[in-house]
Amino acid sequence: MTIEHVQPPGLFKAEGFSQVVVGSGRRLAFIAGQGAYDAEFKLVGPGDHHAQAAQAFRNLARALEALGATPAQIVSTTMYVVGLTPAVLEQFSRAMNEALGGKPFPPNAATLVGVEKLAFPDMLVEIAAIALLD
Repeated sequence: MTIEHVQPPGLFKAEGFSQVVVGSGRRLAFIAGQGAYDAEFKLVGPGDHHAQAAQAFRNLARALEALGATPAQIVSTTMYVVGLTPAVLEQFSRAMNEALGGKPFPPNAATLVGVEKLAFPDMLVEIAAIALLD
């Protein structure tokens, strides 16, 4: 398995983000959108974008761990954030950079979408991913 992060000339560069990710391997994992719920389906951090984003990233890491994989094997994410504003983006970004035991979430070909609402009323963040397993 190989994963290559490409930043083409003429496209912006941002920490924690890859414009293009090229992977070769045999198995892909498609991980359902992870929200800020604990193992008992209790919402973590109602009304708090930072707390919910951190929990969603931790849940994504747990899903990967169950596959014997790590967040470094993610090639693409789609991240949905309710009420996205510059202040909310700052909270989300801070959580992304702290969620893995104080380490930043590895870069991938990510899309961040501001939305009006998600599946459950108090849910503020949901993150779906594709990972290259081997």
